[in-house]
Amino acid sequence: MKYLIKLLSVLCVSLFSTVAFAEQVNVLLKADSTSSKEVNYTEDTFLSTRVINGQSTEGIPQGRLDFRIEHRFDLLKSGYAEFYGLDHAFTFFGLEYGIKDWIMVGINRTSSTQAVTGFTKISLLRQCTGSKNQPVSVSAYIGTSYTGQSFNNSVNQTDFFSQMSYTSQILIARKFSDTFSAQLSPVWIHRNKINSITNKNDIFAAGISARYKLNSTLSFTGEYYPVINPSVYFKNNNSNALSFSFDVQTAGHVFQIILSNSTDMIEKTFIGETTGDWLKGDVHLGFNILRKFDL
Repeated sequence: MKYLIKLLSVLCVSLFSTVAFAEQVNVLLKADSTSSKEVNYTEDTFLSTRVINGQSTEGIPQGRLDFRIEHRFDLLKSGYAEFYGLDHAFTFFGLEYGIKDWIMVGINRTSSTQAVTGFTKISLLRQCTGSKNQPVSVSAYIGTSYTGQSFNNSVNQTDFFSQMSYTSQILIARKFSDTFSAQLSPVWIHRNKINSITNKNDIFAAGISARYKLNSTLSFTGEYYPVINPSVYFKNNNSNALSFSFDVQTAGHVFQIILSNSTDMIEKTFIGETTGDWLKGDVHLGFNILRKFDL
């Protein structure tokens, strides 16, 4: 029961913090609806609501529920003794739902830090041509996470709110052609608790992502999140998250095979707490599976 109360608290903080903003966006979208028949909106800039680890500008249509499973395994260089990392895995489960075509909500849980995240994503602009010409798609993401894993450090508190972190992100993407899409993803993360007095509570990063469509079902995707205000602690202990994937799309599924220097799958950890270094061979195999349900 205590864990359930914490879970509901995370959801409430994430959802209610964006209600007023969402209503204003809804008014703007309704104003454009009268000419929707003459507007050609761009579809499938990316294949799902996430590029690999990070968010994409894509949302979920009204009434659709997406179930997401993600795995990240141990280091490939661990060798045959640990079956090249496959003997150990970190798991992520998520549910995402489209309230309207322009606003979605979600909740997920990852085993790497025992974190639960509730979030809202709002579509502000959609790339289109025709009677209205909009060159890019823009979405806003707001998430709140509760981390169950505690630090053994006397400078940190152990109350409920010290375990919280908050993510705010603007996602700007353009589909340049039928085969190539790119996205810029500036992000601000605030952590109530940090694991060193030389670290920073606030992280700023500028994510860069791109997708190249190889054929009708297969794409190659890359994602890089450089931290632009690294602390001394970050420079000595962490690396910027860099990931690549091959994406396979079917009628109801999206399947990604991933290579990454991170085992973490939420913004707080894969952006601010990745320790693996590609140049040292710290590469992890992983996969994402997305299943779509129309309710």
